[in-house]
Amino acid sequence: MALIQTVEPEKAEGQAKEIFDTMQKIAGLVPAPLQLASASPWMLDMVWQSIQYYSQHPKLGFGLLSSIRYLVARHCDFAFCTSFNKNFLKMQGMSEDDIQKTVEDPLQAPLDDKDRTMLAFVMKAIKTPEAVAREDMDQLHELGWTDSDILEALSHGTNMIASSILMKTFKMDQAC
Repeated sequence: MALIQTVEPEKAEGQAKEIFDTMQKIAGLVPAPLQLASASPWMLDMVWQSIQYYSQHPKLGFGLLSSIRYLVARHCDFAFCTSFNKNFLKMQGMSEDDIQKTVEDPLQAPLDDKDRTMLAFVMKAIKTPEAVAREDMDQLHELGWTDSDILEALSHGTNMIASSILMKTFKMDQAC
């Protein structure tokens, strides 16, 4: 049982119902972090806008974003999102071996060079932000990534850390 009151998908009304119904059509369920956000209409709207933005991002594709979410969730021991995003990776054709290689070294992910480099950068920044150097940025720029892309990819990863902390604090992770 969560420590704060959230809206259960089957009891949702108004904006929460619209968001939850849409998410159920897309993913087959309402992810626990989205349900947690329902405790605050503002948070729910903010999280939903973020989901919509990233789902239509012109340069950060589904494979890259799913890989970022999976690796960060795994790094944070965020069980719900680790499992949820692993399923997305498998839906994209990744095998268990592909996923394990990605965990061991993001540069081995079955993505194109540009996306692998971004994935490796995000994980470096998540694990050792002080180690990020100008050379990292130059490499990403040389591959065609803009500062906006880099910031948004890393923000996507750091949002997973925030979700993990919120879920664990309010005991939503125990319901997963």
